Amino acid sequence: MPLFSITQMNALYTILLLILSNIFMTLAWYGHLKLQQTGLTSSWPLIGIIVFSWGIAFLEYCCQVPANRIGFAGNGGPFSLIQLKVIQECISLTVFVAIANILFQHQSLQWNHVLAFLFIIAAVYLVFMK
Repeated sequence: MPLFSITQMNALYTILLLILSNIFMTLAWYGHLKLQQTGLTSSWPLIGIIVFSWGIAFLEYCCQVPANRIGFAGNGGPFSLIQLKVIQECISLTVFVAIANILFQHQSLQWNHVLAFLFIIAAVYLVFMK
């Protein structure tokens, strides 16, 4: 007898792919700012930065699209469309906070940021209520 059901494995794969997707997304959206701070890309034209970010965003989509296909109840996954979106937003915020604290150490969390994050966690709870 398997340790996890197919539904549980699909839920796990979905969440892991969403985490990976959001790492790439955050790096695509904000990583170029850190590269500019270090001077690595300060002389690049804006179109160069956009193409660079698109390259990273391609990797995001390579994870995001399968995550949604595997996780969506319409494809046999465990999550409704709304549940997928709320999970993605919660993961996105978590990944952003972690990466921002690593890359931009002078950015600190304030009480209102923590409260906003708690509201997002509450949204995850509410969306899974029957």
